[in-house]
Amino acid sequence: MSDYALEIRNLSHRFGDYPVLDRINLKIWPGQIVAIVGPSGCGKSTLLKAILGTHPPSEGEILADGEPVTGPTRNVGIVYQQYSLYDFLTAEGNVAFGLKLDQSSFFSRLVLFPKYLKQREQHLAQARDFLKQVGLDHACGKYPVEMSGGMKQRVAVAQALIMRPKVVLLDEPFGALDEAMREDLQYMLLRFYQENLQRKREGKRPEYTILMVTHELNEAIFVADRVIGMSRFHTEGNRGATVVYDKPCPVFHPNDPRDYSKFVDQREELRHAVFDDEYIKDRNKYVTFWNELSRLAEGQSLPPENPS
Repeated sequence: MSDYALEIRNLSHRFGDYPVLDRINLKIWPGQIVAIVGPSGCGKSTLLKAILGTHPPSEGEILADGEPVTGPTRNVGIVYQQYSLYDFLTAEGNVAFGLKLDQSSFFSRLVLFPKYLKQREQHLAQARDFLKQVGLDHACGKYPVEMSGGMKQRVAVAQALIMRPKVVLLDEPFGALDEAMREDLQYMLLRFYQENLQRKREGKRPEYTILMVTHELNEAIFVADRVIGMSRFHTEGNRGATVVYDKPCPVFHPNDPRDYSKFVDQREELRHAVFDDEYIKDRNKYVTFWNELSRLAEGQSLPPENPS
């Protein structure tokens, strides 16, 4: 078992002769909720596909819980913006489907049917537990046609979590939802983070490590404990997009009021450092996550950054 849920080492990627990503290095602890932001076309989805194992990088290495990612693996799960649900299955049936494929074969289901029925009951019981975790214990028997968009996305999250991956990727998962549903799911992530903290206090390994791509800066800072910005707007941008921003952000409790004033300065810094195509800077200027943690551990105050 690795100290890190996810490690990315010197990852670069090209499409033909066109450089997309350049020398990306990241280490993410178990239990972190990390948001990735960046201009459209900067390679955020390409990075997620590399982590998922469906599009290996041109160079570099990815480790999930210390295991190399060379293809799709149970160590990494993903939730897309479009719901990956089967219309003919209920919510609990959709969530249990992955366990069915993973833990039984067509032969065992056909020949050892009584044994499979007991196994299926176990799978459905686990699915109900995960649906409860995402606030859908009242909707276990509903079919997708009977669910709202927010409910479907909760089911999709439970689908990913039930396989117990080391890292869950969220690819703009709330982008198609209205504001109320979006906020509801943001609070769900804050509850996951509090569960992670509780497990740490108990000396256990946190269960939910989440890497989320979003285009909403408020959302990124509100739900995550760390924000990563990717762009080409740096002095070596001709080599591809890379991490140009990596800093901790304030941690909110799900019962706290939504107070954007706590992170307005960081939001404006993100706009400047990541999205301003006229601001070309050293790629490492705002990559200070580990330094800031060290200073905080030493009890030193953090000097303000001057983005100009």
